[in-house]
Amino acid sequence: MVDLSEYKNQTFQQFQISTQQNQATIQQVQAILNKTTQLLPDKLLLNFVETNFMKGRQILHTIGGHLTPCYLFEPGVIINKAKIFKRVFQQRLPETGFYFAMKSNNFPDVSKTVLTCGFGLDVSSGAELETALELGADDIVFSGPGKTAQELDIAIANNAKVVVLIDSFTEMKRLEKRAARQGKKMRVGVRLTTEPNGLWRKFGIPKEDLAKFIEESKKYKYINFQGIQFHSSWNMTPDRQIAFIKELGETLAALTPEERLMIKFIDIGGGYWPEQGEWLQPAGTPQGMMRNALGASLNPSSLNPLTPSLLNPLTSSSLNSLTSSSLNPLTSSVQNSSNYLPNTSGNYGSAAEPYPHYLNPSTSIETFAQELSSAICDNIHNQISCKICFEPGRWICNDSMHIIIKVMDKKYDDLVITDGGTNAIGWERFETDYCPILNISRPALTERECLITGSLCTPHDVWGYSYWGKDIQDGDLLMIPGQGAYTYSLRQHFIKAVPEVIPFP
Repeated sequence: MVDLSEYKNQTFQQFQISTQQNQATIQQVQAILNKTTQLLPDKLLLNFVETNFMKGRQILHTIGGHLTPCYLFEPGVIINKAKIFKRVFQQRLPETGFYFAMKSNNFPDVSKTVLTCGFGLDVSSGAELETALELGADDIVFSGPGKTAQELDIAIANNAKVVVLIDSFTEMKRLEKRAARQGKKMRVGVRLTTEPNGLWRKFGIPKEDLAKFIEESKKYKYINFQGIQFHSSWNMTPDRQIAFIKELGETLAALTPEERLMIKFIDIGGGYWPEQGEWLQPAGTPQGMMRNALGASLNPSSLNPLTPSLLNPLTSSSLNSLTSSSLNPLTSSVQNSSNYLPNTSGNYGSAAEPYPHYLNPSTSIETFAQELSSAICDNIHNQISCKICFEPGRWICNDSMHIIIKVMDKKYDDLVITDGGTNAIGWERFETDYCPILNISRPALTERECLITGSLCTPHDVWGYSYWGKDIQDGDLLMIPGQGAYTYSLRQHFIKAVPEVIPFP
């Protein structure tokens, strides 16, 4: 006979656990929605728009309207940024090295320009290494996991110009064998893992294995160990870099004096975010991403932290009313809701204001230099005298390229089709990121709501949800400024060819 009382007790306990888990989830959701994302300051936005409208006038004079879509490349911006980056760190550290991360923009003239500023190149593949050598680079660091035999052979053949940043013990063994075949000794460093958990653990070795790595390198005839590399990405502040520098200092202290003397350089990587910060559409904020994950459809203006009462349908009261069934993806009514995206239905109204824009703030490069240099002096240079190397990419090239597209079809007052598709940037960036779209044919310091799309056969071919200008008509030229980092490198021949690059001025 079945004991129903025991079954009921187990069921009730499972229900209690489920309820507690759901309550914890609700609290986490509420915590995210209660946070306010900083609005993009009007002064910062208007200064950016006005500066680039002035540049737009020169663009109209230079290219007319016959070469769209295209990338405009400004070598002068690269030179200016490279000089600033070098200066702020050289003022504070006795010996430095600078390597431009080619992956951030692999247009050859970008690297060619950086080389004139006394930079070396940071490459992450055999293709990038070959390009760097063709450009005449003689100071190259080769990083990245899973280097192939062919890639290692290229590095070994050019051992006077290349330092290989080894990613694992296995890779060191393979490099020794390949170098022995050519009879050439390789200068190497080793990458240390900054995040031992999650996806980033694919890179490098744990810092706890550094002494073992150095000891093993001594066994190899063709390996000349000289240094250490680490890297963290998307650095809005230097906090994560400083934290790892402190950990590295403790690791260095545990080495023998002989092992510390072998270290000639420490490469602290790149990931320095441009000073203007990250500009976001409502859907790119933590609140927007949460709503998208929940399948909620909501007008982005409700994310304005100045109007928290507009957080329906996920206000505090509605969150408190959520039950275990409402969070179940198999029963929840929100599963059929549209994704959280700006309103593209055309129901804006003539008096509609553009949606709010948001800012994930960053730190000036001067602050990076001051705080990183202080941490280096306190944790590294107090133990060893070595060169400190940097691998900036985005910070150098972000402002050096702009995209120019032409309006081909004004389908409605609030929707236009352009001749350039987002295959030029390689991903659906502007569904979450915000960049002002400037109508350089009809300039005005007024932002007007309008869905700006490309001409690819996909609904995700979106440039933005507004433009700056007096009006917008067929034939107008639109400028999307500051697209020099991780756009050109990610471009793809999808449906349409990739745009050409035009040097400017």
